Amino acid sequence: MPVPRHEAKAELFRTLGHPVRIRVLELLCEREYAVHELLANMEVEPSTLSQQLGILRRAGIVRQRRLGGEVRYALMIPSISELLAAARTTLGVLLADQAQLQADLDEETNGASVGNP
Repeated sequence: MPVPRHEAKAELFRTLGHPVRIRVLELLCEREYAVHELLANMEVEPSTLSQQLGILRRAGIVRQRRLGGEVRYALMIPSISELLAAARTTLGVLLADQAQLQADLDEETNGASVGNP
């Protein structure tokens, strides 16, 4: 029996749901990177990066290739960049809503502190 679409989507989001994997994908949206270049752009241990790259590779989201003495990674699915852009937009909206809520609460608190109910 095929996996229901909502379960497949949830699995994709679980695969993406790690800060190191998100950062790797953000970098790979720019271009192909050698492992040492990824490490230079991230504050992560080599073993952690290797583990997270393996997860992305097994999921079919990135590919690796050897070029000389380097292992290089690239996106397999170009639409990942669109997904990350949608996430940035969504996060911006959520943060703006939170900022407005905080401003409303601050105004309410300041009004109450000067004797307004």
